[in-house]
Amino acid sequence: MALREAGNRPDALTVLGLLAEEAPAASIESLSEEARRSGAAGTELAHLERAVRLGLDVHARHRQRQQREAGLSALLDTARDLVAPDGLDELLKMVTRRTRLLLGADMAYISFPDAEEGVFRVRASDGHVSALNVGLRLTGEAGLGHVAVASSAPVWTPDYLDDVRIRHSTDIDQVVQAEGLRAVMAVPLSHGTRPFGALYIADRDVRHYTREEISTASALGELAGLAIERARHLDEARATVRTLRGEVGRYAESLALLREQRRAHTDLIEQALSETDPKALTVAAARCLGGSLRIHAVDGTVLAGTGTFPGSGAEDRVGAALTEAHAAHRPVRAPNGVWAMPVTGGGEVLGTLAAQPGSRRREEIEELLRLVAQAVAVHLLRTGRASVSQGRAYDELLEDLLTNPPRPPQQLTERARRIGIDLSTPHVVVVARPEGGACGRASFLVSGLAQRLNGLRASHGGAVVLLLPGADAAATARAVLDELTPLLGEDVTVAGAGPVSDAASVLHCHQEALRCLDAMTALGTTGRSASTHELGFLGVLLADNRDVRSFVDSVLGPVLDYDRQRLTELCRTLDVYFGTGGSPTRAAQRLHVHPNTVARRLERIGELLGPDWQEPGNALEVQLALRLARVRDVLMGEESAPGRAP
Repeated sequence: MALREAGNRPDALTVLGLLAEEAPAASIESLSEEARRSGAAGTELAHLERAVRLGLDVHARHRQRQQREAGLSALLDTARDLVAPDGLDELLKMVTRRTRLLLGADMAYISFPDAEEGVFRVRASDGHVSALNVGLRLTGEAGLGHVAVASSAPVWTPDYLDDVRIRHSTDIDQVVQAEGLRAVMAVPLSHGTRPFGALYIADRDVRHYTREEISTASALGELAGLAIERARHLDEARATVRTLRGEVGRYAESLALLREQRRAHTDLIEQALSETDPKALTVAAARCLGGSLRIHAVDGTVLAGTGTFPGSGAEDRVGAALTEAHAAHRPVRAPNGVWAMPVTGGGEVLGTLAAQPGSRRREEIEELLRLVAQAVAVHLLRTGRASVSQGRAYDELLEDLLTNPPRPPQQLTERARRIGIDLSTPHVVVVARPEGGACGRASFLVSGLAQRLNGLRASHGGAVVLLLPGADAAATARAVLDELTPLLGEDVTVAGAGPVSDAASVLHCHQEALRCLDAMTALGTTGRSASTHELGFLGVLLADNRDVRSFVDSVLGPVLDYDRQRLTELCRTLDVYFGTGGSPTRAAQRLHVHPNTVARRLERIGELLGPDWQEPGNALEVQLALRLARVRDVLMGEESAPGRAP
C-alpha cells in the first residue's frame, strides 16, 4: 500500500500510489470506508470516491490487458506446438488438449465431415469420461457444429440440454447427458474462407462465455484449421511419395528385366541362326527360364529337351497343356506347374514348347516363353525341321473330300496315300459343334487327337469335322466329346457316322453325321455325343444305307410272318390296340370281337415279340414300325390284306 503520513486521510494521490504499486482492487475499494472513519465528508469524500471509481476502472483495464497478453502468449505457444506434430491424429489430440487448458474447459473435441456425404463425425476428444463421444456421427443439422460451419461464426449456449434454440438429436443428447455437459461452444475450423469442421469447448457447469473467451476460441479454430489442412497435405504428400517410390522401384525392376530379356533374346536368336542341333538352343533357353524345357514337333514328337518334368501323370498333363496352348495362342500353365507355348511362324503352327520354369513371376515367365518360341521358330524354319505345308495338305484334303460335287475319288485317294492315310480302310466321320460358337478354338484343340490317330481335321460349316480311322462311330464320337469338352470349357455336341472305306463315301457319310447333329438338336440333347446307329429308329430316317423294310421286319417280322402264314390279324389288332390307348376292351369293340379274343391275340403277340414288347421303348418302336409299314404300303399302292400290317 502507498505510504502516507500518519493521521492523513486518503485522497486521490493515495489511489494513484496504489495503482502504481499494482495493489489489489480491494485495497483501492477500502479507501472510501477508511476516509469516512477518519471524518472525511462533503466535497472531500465525493472527490475521493470519484478517484476510487476511476482507479478501479484503470485497475480493471490493466487486468484485462494482462489477461489478453497472457492469452496471446498462450496462442503463440499453441501455434508453435501445432507445427510440431507430423501425423493428423497426433495433431488433433494436441489441439483438443491445448484448447481445453487454454480456456479452462472441462472438455474439447473436433468433428470433421465423414466420407459419407452430409455426415460429420467426432474425430478427437480430450477430457471425456465416456466412450460415446469419439466416433459419434452428427447427422442432419442437429447440434452446434453444423450451425458454426454453415455460418462461419462461433455459436454457444450456457446450458445445452435446456436451450430450445438448438436443434436437438437423440444421439447427441445422449452423449451430452453421459458426459454431464452443460455449456457448449462451437467454432468453425477454417482454411481461408472455407470452414470444413468444428472445434467444441464444453463445461460441466453453466457458463456464460465472455467476448475474450469467444475470441480466443475463434483464433484457436483458425490456427487449428490451418494446422489440420497442413497435416492433411503432408499425409497426402507422404502417401504420394510412397506411391512414387514404389513405382520407381517397379520401373527400375521392369527396366532391369527388359534388359535381361533383350540380352536373352539376342543370345537365343544367335543360337538359332548358328546351331544346327536344337539341343544347344534348348539348353540355352532352359538356362534363361531357370528350369526344364522340351521342344515338340507339330505331331507331338520331342525334338529336343533338357531337365525333367516330375510327378505322377506328368506326361498326360503336359499333353493337355500343349493342346490348350495351341487353342489359346498364348502361354498356358497346367495345374502341375508345366507351361506350354505354341511355336508359330508365318501364321502356321510349327511346334510347341513345354517348360517347367524356376521361381519367377507369371509375367516374366510368359514373356520369356514368347522370346524362346520366336528363337525356336527361327531354328525350325532355318533347319527345315518344321513341315509348314503338311498341315495345309491335311486340311485341304479333308475340305476336298467334303466338296459337293465331289472331286475324282482316285485323285483324292492318291493324295491321301502321299500323306500316309489309307482311305480304303474303315474310317468314321465325326462332326463336333461348340454350342458357344468357338469353332476355331475347338479345331485347334482336337488337332492333337487327329495327329495321334493319323486322321484329318478341318473347320467346315461352323463345326469341326474329323475323319478318323475306326469302325465304331459311336465310340469315336464319345472320345472326341470327352477330349474336347474339358479343354474348351463349354458344351459341345458331337455326331458320328460311318464307317466308310473309300474316298467317294466320305461326303455321303458327312451328310449323315450332319443330319444326326440336327436330330440331336431337335431332341434337346445338345452337349452330348451320338451316332446314327445309336439313335435307333431315328437312324433309319437319317441313314440312307438302312431301308424302312429292314427296320419293319426287325421289329414286326415274327408277327408279319405269323399273319401271312395263318391269315390272322395280329398286326391289325396291334394297331387298334395302340390306337385305343392300350385298352383291350375298347380294341374289342373296334374290331367287333369278344374281349377274350383280343386278350388271346395279345398273348400270342407277346410270345412272338418277347415278354417285354409293351415296355415304353419297345412299344414306341412297334408303333413306329406299324406306322411306317402302313405309309410304305400306301405310297407303293399296295392294298391291305390279311397277313400284312394295316
